[in-house]
Amino acid sequence: MYICLLGRASIVKSLEQLFLLGALTDNYKLSDPVGKQMAGLPLDPIYSKALILASGFNCMEEMLITVAMLSVESIFYAPREKLEEARGARKKFSSIEGDHLTLLNVYRATSEFLEKSKITGSKEKIAGKSLFKWCRDNFINGRSLRQARDIHSQIRGQIENMSLRIASCGDDMVQFQRCLAAAFFLNAAMKQPDGSYRTLATSQTVQIHPSSVLFRSKPDCIIFNELVRTNVNYIRNISRIDPLWLAELAPQYYATQD
Repeated sequence: MYICLLGRASIVKSLEQLFLLGALTDNYKLSDPVGKQMAGLPLDPIYSKALILASGFNCMEEMLITVAMLSVESIFYAPREKLEEARGARKKFSSIEGDHLTLLNVYRATSEFLEKSKITGSKEKIAGKSLFKWCRDNFINGRSLRQARDIHSQIRGQIENMSLRIASCGDDMVQFQRCLAAAFFLNAAMKQPDGSYRTLATSQTVQIHPSSVLFRSKPDCIIFNELVRTNVNYIRNISRIDPLWLAELAPQYYATQD
């Protein structure tokens, strides 16, 4: 009976999320066009909605990369015997705005490296030893990076078939951050006086994971993509946002919240 109740609670929670994301109608049918577009993407619903929103925010290029990088295991690794070297390497990619822009920087740096390698090396070298060495020197998980690039290619093809607008916001990262807030509004958290964070959707007390580039700066308002439950509830993959964006971009939820 207990397991059955847990299963029902999970289903109810999933349905509630789909309603809030605009994927379902009041009759529990896929909404048109958002729900049908989301169903056409083989991703977590929240990532599918992020891509659909990105078309309107003119940052599809950035969101495609972000979703692909979030869909694999950790991009960075830090061996105990080389912690300082790993931290130094990560700083080259780090963004003061958070982990999503940091992942974006890694992906773009990889693409630049591969483009330069095409001029001086063979395809075999580019695909193998050359990229492997670049990842090793930068303490990047090469397997995760290759998976992310494959996922990016697959999803981009599906987005093109759906006729969603693929554009880049260029240097206007505020536009991209606003899109992150609009997509991941259910994963917003506010800093508390003691330095911890309170999630706005569930009122849980959480801490920024030490691996985040925002671990020390601790902005007032953030969105996150992963909750790690240990003796401390950690949140990972974080970006700073303006709290006023939440009511503006997700009024279906925050209009009735404190």
